[in-house]
Amino acid sequence: MGELPRMVRVRQNWQRPRVADVAATVGAQLERLELGSKVRPGQTVAITAGSRGIAQIAVILRAIVAHLRQLGAEPFLVPAMGSHGGGTAAGQQRVIESYGITEAFCGCPIRSSMETVVVDRAKQGFPIHFDRLAHEADHVLVCGRVKPHTMLAGRFQSGLLKMLLIGLGKQAGAQIYHRAMLDFGFDTFAPAVAKRVMRQCRVVAGLAVLENAYDDVAQLVALRPEEFESREPELLRQAVEWMPRLPFDRVDVLLIDEIGKNISGSGLDTNVVGRKFNDHAAAPDELPKVRRIIVRGMSAATHGNAIGIGMTEFCKSSIIEQMDRQATWLNGLVAGHVSAAMQPIHYPTDRELLDAALSTLGLVEPPHARVMWIKNTLDLSELACSTAYLEEAKGRADLEILTSPAEFPLDPMGNLPASGIGGAFG
Repeated sequence: MGELPRMVRVRQNWQRPRVADVAATVGAQLERLELGSKVRPGQTVAITAGSRGIAQIAVILRAIVAHLRQLGAEPFLVPAMGSHGGGTAAGQQRVIESYGITEAFCGCPIRSSMETVVVDRAKQGFPIHFDRLAHEADHVLVCGRVKPHTMLAGRFQSGLLKMLLIGLGKQAGAQIYHRAMLDFGFDTFAPAVAKRVMRQCRVVAGLAVLENAYDDVAQLVALRPEEFESREPELLRQAVEWMPRLPFDRVDVLLIDEIGKNISGSGLDTNVVGRKFNDHAAAPDELPKVRRIIVRGMSAATHGNAIGIGMTEFCKSSIIEQMDRQATWLNGLVAGHVSAAMQPIHYPTDRELLDAALSTLGLVEPPHARVMWIKNTLDLSELACSTAYLEEAKGRADLEILTSPAEFPLDPMGNLPASGIGGAFG
């Protein structure tokens, strides 16, 4: 075993726009739309609940329910997440409940089904699927986070249009749309298909959620259906500006404590690690450029879905042992990203992983390698960086160096703390 780099703990400082009172802001945004002119007392409204770990999502959904109750409506929640949750109704309900989205907390029923109806056909010829229970409602309200997608590039990425098509399309729709993306690109068909869905399925409003780099709610925007297409690209540009990033653009080894569906749709955010267009290398004009990725574990909220593991070069053997293979493979198949479900080289200890990764870097000696250690691709405000970055970090106003250089805190078995970066270099 060779010498490892010495590490320092670093804090990044970003702008932090925040919504002070999330529930009140949701109410105020929906009030602006004057939904009472369309939603009549006694009518049902289906509200989307997705599979992402959106900040305060249960509070947001409860506030939507409360506003609709004030109008005399009968709201209910629909899990809207393509094939996630193992592609079963019970599994999808468990996913949203794990985020605190329960009937008791939100004050309305959850109605989960994988059944769809074909409401129309796209001009490209493929069927347009829509959740059967949402289709039977008098109205549909789409709630979702707007952010850069891990595979899509263009004006429409993760957002209300994607939730409307892929989320409410359930597994059948998600599979069709991902196949269509390979042939046409999402931007090419999404706006036109979304218009057909909104017309056929009585979409009454949308609520876009934007987050800052600290995983706080930064902005909430209620939109009329006719505003989705024009406003979403603008909101996406803002989301890109606020998203978290690694502090340096060149990385030899990136050590990640956890991946998971609650962190990113692809398990790890490809926008953060620079692998949006290629699983194992950055595109020529893409940053950062990360040579090797090591993953140590999965989040509890991912429920064994290890999608994204195939975009790493190394992982702990425990991930391979604990992963839900069927859920992971199904996610890869439906998303058309089969390689993201493949297994990397794995070892039982962190020391073996570090030694293996550091041996594949070319002529750079391990003690001088550029190494970063993060919790996950969503939580980047504090991380550990090797001393190869130290001089540059000292000259950066946006970085604080919190500790002196120290060895990796490996135990006698060769493992780092179970708490990950949060328990190291304190």
